[in-house]
Parts: sequence; structure tokens; C-alpha cells
Amino acid sequence: MSGNYVGRFAPSPSGPLHAGSMVAALASYLDARAHHGRWLIRIEDVDEDRAVPGAAQGMLALLEALGMHADGEVVWQSRRTHLYAAACAQLAEAAYPCGCNRREIADSRLGLAPDGSAIYPGTCRNGLAAGREGRSLRVRVPDGPAGTMTFVDRFAGTQTQHLDTESGDFVLKRADGFYAYQLAVVVDDGAQGVTDVVRGADLIDSTARQIYLQRLLGLPEPRYLHVPVVRNADGEKLSKQTGALAIDPAQPLAVLMDAANFLGLGLSPLPSVSQFWPAATAAWAQRFCGMQ
Repeated sequence: MSGNYVGRFAPSPSGPLHAGSMVAALASYLDARAHHGRWLIRIEDVDEDRAVPGAAQGMLALLEALGMHADGEVVWQSRRTHLYAAACAQLAEAAYPCGCNRREIADSRLGLAPDGSAIYPGTCRNGLAAGREGRSLRVRVPDGPAGTMTFVDRFAGTQTQHLDTESGDFVLKRADGFYAYQLAVVVDDGAQGVTDVVRGADLIDSTARQIYLQRLLGLPEPRYLHVPVVRNADGEKLSKQTGALAIDPAQPLAVLMDAANFLGLGLSPLPSVSQFWPAATAAWAQRFCGMQ
């Protein structure tokens, strides 16, 4: 694929990088380098209430210290809301205002989506009830076969999701005024020319919704590779909420080797960070780049 490849790492600055986010960062970086492509960094701070002051700067400094250099200017979602507003305007015919609050949705939901979110029952699909005002903006998903999204994941294989029964009409702009992750990531990937999305398997259930938005907005569909997520002793995804510890910047080679070992790259002990990168890139190419 050479120079046409564009990948990205897109962390949320809700805390420092930990072992789980390091695996996603390394996977995305190695895939870009193995394809001789570009690797971008995007700070996904569209939900500004969750952003921890200084967290993004700490992430960027750590990545630089590990030798992971972006091929372009860092993008911040909080500075791109005009693009999300334009996308909502473009989706006007497929979108509608929703007046439901969280409790109402929970009480009337059609079940839970694979990612644990409530499946919206379509209460406001045909218009707001008398006396109700729109709180959020949702996009209408097709019923039946038209709403079936299928894609081939480079790690997990063929994936299929039926949007009407497994997602329901989902949010583009939240009741608190922030644009939703599903919209922002699609708009940004399109604007940045991302050809390949490499991220954790916890986000694989978002992919069908993102492909649907890409098609509505006339954007190209990237290829996807979802790598396994790091879990704690209780089997929970490693995160700030489950007690993940911040990465120790004083041990850069150990940090990289731990992430590479989790990804199954089978590297022998290496003496330095500078020698880690060519060995890890070659191992990644051998293991993952044949999954095209």
C-alpha cells in the first residue's frame, strides 16, 4: 500500500496512557510503519467535560519519548465542532430531534446493544410529542436488510450488525450539547484521509454505525483491524475506571516490549528502543499485514 496508507491513534484525554491504551497506540503505529504509510494523532476531546487538564499533553510527550512520532500536526476534536455541525446539516433528512431523557430511554428500551448502550425504541422517530422539546439529535437507521452492515475486520474476520435491532436510531448530538463520538470520529477520519483504523476490540461494535454514517455522508470506508484489549485480574477492560496505572516513562523499552508481547509479536529481548522499532515493525508485518 506504501505511501497511500494513513492511520491514526485517537486517545481520549480522560487520564494518562496506561497499558491498554499503549497496546492500541503501538498497534496503530506499527501497522502504519509496516505499510510505509503515515501515522496521525488525534486527541478525541469532543466531550470536554471528561478531559483531564494536562492529560493530552502528557500523552503526547510520552509517545515522543517512546519514539512514536506523528506524521503531521496533532488534531484536537474540541477545535473542530464546526465540521460536526456541517455534517449534522448534511444529515438533516436522515436525522430528527429526540426529547427523551435517560430514564425514559432505559424504561422503554428494546434491549442492549453489543457495546452495552440502550437500543432506542424510536419514540420520537415520527415527531416530538406535544409539549416536548428536542434534547438530542438522532439519525434514523433503516429497517431490515437495508440496515445490515457487514465489514471484514483484518483480525476478527467478517462482522455483521443489524442496526435496527442491535443499535436503533443513535445520537449525533447529545442533550448536553456535545457532538457524539460516532459522528466526530467519522467526520475526522474522512477529513484526515484515514485509510486504516487500527484500535481496540472494545470499539468493534461501533464500526457498523460508523460505516452507516460514512455512507450517508459520502465518505470512503477505511479498513479495520481491532486488536484484543488488555484486561485486569477480574476480566474487566483495563481503563482508568478499573484501576489502570499510568505508564512509567522511565522504562520505555519495558513499556514497548510489554505491549508487543501482548500483541503476540514474539520478540526476543532487545537492548534498546532504537533496536525495538525495526524488529517490532518486521514482526508486525509478518503477523498482521497478511490479513488484508
